[in-house]
Amino acid sequence: MNETKARQSVVILISGRGSNMAALIEGSRRAASPYAIAAVLSDRAAAPGLAAARESGIAATALTVRKDADRAAYDRELAAAISEHQPALVVLAGFMRILSAQFVDIFPGRILNIHPALLPKYPGLHTHRRALEAKDSEHGATVHFVTAELDAGPAIIQGRVGVAPNDTETTLAARVQALEHQIYPLAVQWFCEGRLHCADGQAWLDGRPLREAVQYAALPPALS
Repeated sequence: MNETKARQSVVILISGRGSNMAALIEGSRRAASPYAIAAVLSDRAAAPGLAAARESGIAATALTVRKDADRAAYDRELAAAISEHQPALVVLAGFMRILSAQFVDIFPGRILNIHPALLPKYPGLHTHRRALEAKDSEHGATVHFVTAELDAGPAIIQGRVGVAPNDTETTLAARVQALEHQIYPLAVQWFCEGRLHCADGQAWLDGRPLREAVQYAALPPALS
């Protein structure tokens, strides 16, 4: 059997430079990877990640928002473009549009996102600033399934970093992002290996419901 054909198809959505996209592409190149990147789509024609994806040999297309198009129309167009690739999984990697409930319903339990905070803390924007303003001792990132409610889908895995007294938004963001590049490919790997799924409003890993996100630093060998 051809190993590449046996891999699960993944479509990535981006809005910017796609650093998490690059980490996922790198992960897909491992000989034992259970997934392959079928395409990268962006809502912004100028997104630097599109060129980076093409340089990696991956089909990359901008699906920009027309001035006369409403949200529902764009979501239908985006869903159609994704469906052309028949993906097992849709991965948001810095995709800045909020997806409608109708869009999410087209790919139930098959959309992942990574958020730069320890959800349920700090949904939405400016997470690093908010963590610093709250004088948190730790910060991090969470991979979760996407639902109609913003940043509220079932959590899968979290990575944590300590917050230093002299941290700025920039220094804290850099450490969190480095962690994102480790935990996101792992979650995608679990899903495409058939170990991870979403059911009954909950994430399930290896046949067991996740009562809380798996903590990356505390991963047992069997989960790594």
